[in-house]
Amino acid sequence: MTLHAAKSTGKPTKMKAVDVEVFYGEKPALKKVALDVHENEVTALIGPSGCGKSTFLRTLNRMNDVIEGCRVKGQITLDNQDIYDPSIDVVQLRARVGMVFQKPNPFPKSIYDNVAYGPRIHGLVRTKEETDEVVQRSLERAGLHKEVKDRLHESGTSLSGGQQQRLCIARAIAVDPEVILMDEPCSALDPIATARIEELIDELRTNYTIVIVTHSMQQAARVSQRTAFFHLGDLVEVGDTAQIFTNPSDERTQGYITGRFG
Repeated sequence: MTLHAAKSTGKPTKMKAVDVEVFYGEKPALKKVALDVHENEVTALIGPSGCGKSTFLRTLNRMNDVIEGCRVKGQITLDNQDIYDPSIDVVQLRARVGMVFQKPNPFPKSIYDNVAYGPRIHGLVRTKEETDEVVQRSLERAGLHKEVKDRLHESGTSLSGGQQQRLCIARAIAVDPEVILMDEPCSALDPIATARIEELIDELRTNYTIVIVTHSMQQAARVSQRTAFFHLGDLVEVGDTAQIFTNPSDERTQGYITGRFG
């Protein structure tokens, strides 16, 4: 496995989880997870299926709120503010902490309206000129503008899978979030589209903090600065990506990375 990941730079903590537990009914899905997410870095969450990594990702913008019977304990902060405080506006939180899902899910609207939707409902644009500017900038940042600039009024669902995923990334960044969560964003894509999304992730971390769930250890090694290994609801180990992959401190991490289980 080739390691390209840069070392973690010790940047400030953007989000912090302390003793986070998640229950579905009475069944624990996460147990006392403590993890810092550093600003302008990519943090990869790895581990076997059902280990809790996607559950943890969803705690970071309260997507678990919509799952019946799900309870979250502990504390998660964004810029030192508790995101589970009753005074928090969840809609505003999800504008600050955007999400890109496993399967591209463009709205059944035009490419333009997909990107403009968030800025419009959050009142971030008032005129057509402002909307045009946000749409163009977001598509450029998502590496899609050149490919679609002459077909902005075609349906977003007419794009290829890789283009649809970049459209969803453009839609997420159009509301100017601070953090972007990605739940296996390349699992439905071919290798060429995957490589384009990985390049994009590396470019985006200049402006955003990114947390990505991935089943591909090669992908985690390529795109992230920090890696967290989950197993059976426990956060086993977290550290610089190069260290996790070359010199893990826990034998369970070693076993997963070398393919002995998972």
